[in-house]
Amino acid sequence: MTHAQDSRTQGELKECAERLALLQRRLDAAHSTRDRVHDLMEVVMSVGRDLDLEHVLRHVVKAATTLVQARYGALGVIGPDNEKLVQFLTVGMNDAAVASIGPSPLGHGILGELIAHPKPLRLPKLSEHESSHGFPMGHPPMNSFLGVPIRIRDQVFGNLYLTEKLGGAQFDAEDESILTTLAVAAGVAIDNARLYERSQQRELWVQATAEVTHSLLSGSPRGVVLALIADRAREIAGADLVVVALPTAERDSFVVELASGLEADTFRGPRPAMTGGLIGAAFARAGPVTSEDVDDPRLAADPAWPTGPGPAVAVPIGTGAGVRGVLLLVRAAGRAPFTAEETGPVLGFAGTAAVAMELAERRSDAEQMVLLEERDRIARDLHDLAIQRLFATGMTLQSAGRFIDHPEASERVERAVDDLDETIKIIRSTIFGLRSDVSGGGERLRARTVRAVADAAASLGFSPSLRKEGLLDTQVSRFVADHVLAVLGESLANVARHAHATRVDVILQTDGRQVVLTVADNGVGVGGGSRRSGLRNLSDRAERCGGTMELSSPDGGGTLLVWRAPAAER
Repeated sequence: MTHAQDSRTQGELKECAERLALLQRRLDAAHSTRDRVHDLMEVVMSVGRDLDLEHVLRHVVKAATTLVQARYGALGVIGPDNEKLVQFLTVGMNDAAVASIGPSPLGHGILGELIAHPKPLRLPKLSEHESSHGFPMGHPPMNSFLGVPIRIRDQVFGNLYLTEKLGGAQFDAEDESILTTLAVAAGVAIDNARLYERSQQRELWVQATAEVTHSLLSGSPRGVVLALIADRAREIAGADLVVVALPTAERDSFVVELASGLEADTFRGPRPAMTGGLIGAAFARAGPVTSEDVDDPRLAADPAWPTGPGPAVAVPIGTGAGVRGVLLLVRAAGRAPFTAEETGPVLGFAGTAAVAMELAERRSDAEQMVLLEERDRIARDLHDLAIQRLFATGMTLQSAGRFIDHPEASERVERAVDDLDETIKIIRSTIFGLRSDVSGGGERLRARTVRAVADAAASLGFSPSLRKEGLLDTQVSRFVADHVLAVLGESLANVARHAHATRVDVILQTDGRQVVLTVADNGVGVGGGSRRSGLRNLSDRAERCGGTMELSSPDGGGTLLVWRAPAAER
């Protein structure tokens, strides 16, 4: 073999080796592509089997990082405004690293580029793109980038973001194709999970409505029904806090009827009405008001708002002019806002709360009517039977007294007649109290007095006796009545703290010109303890009403307080 032939043979062998190597690389690439396609199909099938939306989203982003061999991955869910991210799930960073970065991104920079232009984006170096804004403190370095949108029925649901391909390589067209295919499958799986979630929620709303209806029909108190409504709304809507706020009589502020969940204690008690607040806006508009942004000024403007405001929705309880209050649902900061699909069932469920309040009021009115009718019957019987008989007995005794010659016997008969007259006065006062209209205008003086005396029994250790005389509810002004109640409460408190008494007698009477409150006890007397601190308040109240206060120690021991004031306001 000549030298030329030998060289030609070696060249052919070299070319053959190169072709074999190229063929081997193509075979390896084909095997790799086949394996990646096989992995992609497995991921697609596994994602499609899951019906829990949160699990589906996390599964998708984890699978994406594995398929394209990325160090970091994230899935951003776009909000209803199609401008910001409302949920951001990450893979590749631990909780400590995520916490050190700070709040979740809202969709600025490169993330916002995919929101504004929903199409695949592949970059060899993130920082070289014109939309790049850099990274916050604590953020790991990232160079290579691949992002694709996730669509659901021609609507962009969110975006997949992958960075830092392993081995320092760049994302290629095959990675983009695989990730785009995964995004299509993810869109179908997410849609199925959302449909399943909505059907489950509808079933839960139906069950909750049935539970509330049963509670209403069984006659449960309004507070119990409202608590049930609030708890079910919080559970089904996935809220962290629920508040039921009712307007005051002036309708210029709100009182929290109940609050349940995260930091509920900060919402209890009177709250100022705010025209820009969610509660005030929902009440004035008689329609739902949603906060889609955690930085919503309508939340930050509320001084009673818990730390770290989150997404919220306020829905009216009732419709039109019949709005009775507001149901407020709040999620913790960082969670997804309430969507229109979630707000609709909440609005309907809030209508059940309006029905609960309406039924409770109607039941209360019916019970009040029955009570008033029974009081009227008792008053009529007392007037027609007891008073007439007592009056007749008194007349008989008075007539019989003329025929009694013995002075002592005659005096006893006269005392008996006087006692009968006093008894008739007491019964007449009781009749008037039974017939008093306690509806409208707030609680009357008689009822407030009874309640004040009953409340004092716990601190005294026994129940004081109470006697009421005269037209207290009609002849004593509200201004004077408020002072009377304050004096009575402080007097009973003084007895409980200092007197060591075993008996207290309370008499409240009026003749139309003045009202007199008498509080007598059998305790240690005025000098027996330090009881002077509260007496100045009682005396000041008497002076403000144009009256007087007298404090003495009777011969039999104890203390006697007599507080007088004109019945009408000066």
